[in-house]
Amino acid sequence: MNSRSFLTSSASRRLLRPVAELIDQRIDRRLRKASATDAAELKRLREAVEGMERRDLTLDLLLGSRGRGLSRIVSPGPLNRLHAEVAELTGDRDAAVRNVATAFRLLVSLESLGVGRIAGGTMNICGKLGTIPLLDPPNDEILEIGTLYGMFSTGLIRMMDRDGRNPSVTIVDPFAGVQLQPGTPRRSDPSGTPVDEHAVRTNLALAGPAGVAARIQRGFSEDPDTRAAVSDRSYGVLVVDGDHSAEGVAKDLEWAEKIAAPGGIVVLDDFGDPKWPGIKEALDKHLTGDTRFTYLGKASHSAFLRAS
Repeated sequence: MNSRSFLTSSASRRLLRPVAELIDQRIDRRLRKASATDAAELKRLREAVEGMERRDLTLDLLLGSRGRGLSRIVSPGPLNRLHAEVAELTGDRDAAVRNVATAFRLLVSLESLGVGRIAGGTMNICGKLGTIPLLDPPNDEILEIGTLYGMFSTGLIRMMDRDGRNPSVTIVDPFAGVQLQPGTPRRSDPSGTPVDEHAVRTNLALAGPAGVAARIQRGFSEDPDTRAAVSDRSYGVLVVDGDHSAEGVAKDLEWAEKIAAPGGIVVLDDFGDPKWPGIKEALDKHLTGDTRFTYLGKASHSAFLRAS
């Protein structure tokens, strides 16, 4: 009998059956073990995904659009650009990175503890807060034209405090109950909080004694009485964030020429923002005339000037 006929005979099948059964048993055990491993791995993956979803939800409630309407979640590209812009303005890359990070933490904490919000994009806010102290204003008098809920001034006080300064803040705002801008409809703020002096005072209190002591003048910045009430000093920092029309910005820059201290820093908010072309138009025109201001550069959508 040749080997092929032997393997196909009934006798050989009887002899090999135990071996085949043993092989089948081993294969079955391997399959059951593999199935159990796969099931355990699937369970681990499911739990990992659920954990990520919980963390994402928590982060979104803290920083994202679900929790605050305007997301404060940061992307690497815009952050790296902001670092480069602040470093170019200040000449100190390490300080720029440090101050932007500090400003971001401050922004999140203020919007978590305060009422209302800070107007503007995350990079623009962090750029302003991070840059101003590094430009070494000549004195600690700060004027903010247009404040919304006062949170930016609150944050700037803290940033100046961190730099060993003694900030004194003056705010000019009409407190009309909503944010006012020419050409935009009057509607309730997305935060749900009325725009009024009470909200501003509540937020300023978060900055400690300097915030409580802040001077608030109700009115429009172009009104002679409003200007007279706060033109009693020279300001080391002026934040221009009021009327965004070309005409309104031009008037605020004209006033800033008179009250900026020598070496003072003027910050023009929303500069270069395509939604507000009048701001760049007004500044470009102003700088072609007889002016004390020198354009230093920009960080995100804020222009920085220094007075002679």
